[in-house]
Amino acid sequence: MNEYNKINLDDNSPKPKKHTLRKASAFLMAMVLVSGGSIAVYREFTANPVSAVEESAETPSDSKSSVSVKNMSFINTTEDSDEELSTVEIVQKVLPSVVGVESQFTVTSNNNGYYYGFGNGFGNMPSTSTTVGTGTGVVITEDGYIVTNAHVIYDSEYGAGLADSIKVLMSDDNNYDAEVIGYDTDCDLAVLKINADGLTPAELGDSDSLMLGEDVVAIGNPLGFDLMNTVTRGIVSGLNRNITINDKAMNLIQTDTAINSGNSGGPLINKKGQVIGINSSKMSSSYGSASIEGIGFAIPSNETARIIDDLMSYGYVTGKPQLGISCQDVTETVSQMYNMPVGIYITEVSEGSASEKAGLKSGDIITAVDGEKVETAEELSAKKNTHNAGDTIRITYVRNGREETTDITLDEIKKEK
Repeated sequence: MNEYNKINLDDNSPKPKKHTLRKASAFLMAMVLVSGGSIAVYREFTANPVSAVEESAETPSDSKSSVSVKNMSFINTTEDSDEELSTVEIVQKVLPSVVGVESQFTVTSNNNGYYYGFGNGFGNMPSTSTTVGTGTGVVITEDGYIVTNAHVIYDSEYGAGLADSIKVLMSDDNNYDAEVIGYDTDCDLAVLKINADGLTPAELGDSDSLMLGEDVVAIGNPLGFDLMNTVTRGIVSGLNRNITINDKAMNLIQTDTAINSGNSGGPLINKKGQVIGINSSKMSSSYGSASIEGIGFAIPSNETARIIDDLMSYGYVTGKPQLGISCQDVTETVSQMYNMPVGIYITEVSEGSASEKAGLKSGDIITAVDGEKVETAEELSAKKNTHNAGDTIRITYVRNGREETTDITLDEIKKEK
């Protein structure tokens, strides 16, 4: 069944990109490019990355700070007021909290070609290269905690995994080595810690109070540090945008504020000088004569606050559910070829997982969740993600041609794999 698109629902590992037929409209083409990886992820490599790499399995340590952001000035915003700041005043207030983030990755590849070793001949010759990515971050505590995007410090596109080393460049040109406190690739957020005191933490605003058309400002480091602390201005172009980026569904703020490669992890700021979003992505492409410009996205601050709290307290985002299976899609074509139902074919059930406890086995084909039909692993994952760890869902599956059901109590994903 080589046609299957393998996906692992046991953890948050990067999912393979899909190449399916799309309708030929400019809007849908743009959305395909977003979900297919053409969206700018703000990583400015100074070396050319190679493909076909081995993925790093490094994870953050479990022994992280137990400090809760609920006790920090980042969360405890000042009392709301109607006072609005000029753009200059906004920049003066927030700029000391904006930093540059530089991550160094090691990429390993197996190149097919002629080489000399114990005998001459063609074969695989492993090679490694070092790449450097740059992004932006926001200081959230006086003693050196910083939030940025997960993709700034964790590479899934080329399989380099967690960065070998991370440096933080302050607005006063001082730089520090940074420790990864925690990160989540689904939420695309990470918390770093540097050994510094007396920093200026940003003030968090209420993203739920944003209005369509409201003025916003972004500060970041587009294209590396030569243009550090670039300020751009725009409006809130859309709210509650459900966007899929690299097969991961996110609810984001849309803005026409100029956001470019290197802005990742930087603040989107309201008229009161409060951070109401973390810039994470943009739509970037063209289709026919239509050019796509000014469509950027930011992670809402209210969602960011909850994730930061979990990352600082536990090193991972709590409550995320998992089934504990690896599976492949049974498409219409495969269904006809092998005389099996359309659905999700289980290739492996993890030992001790929620699915094993519920009696699912390799070879079962999942066809419905809570009575609603599912045909792809992506649909199954979307259904699962509407629940929290500890919730119970009913799975309908086919085993040896017979339809059966079982209730599964979802496990919690403890940390990134």
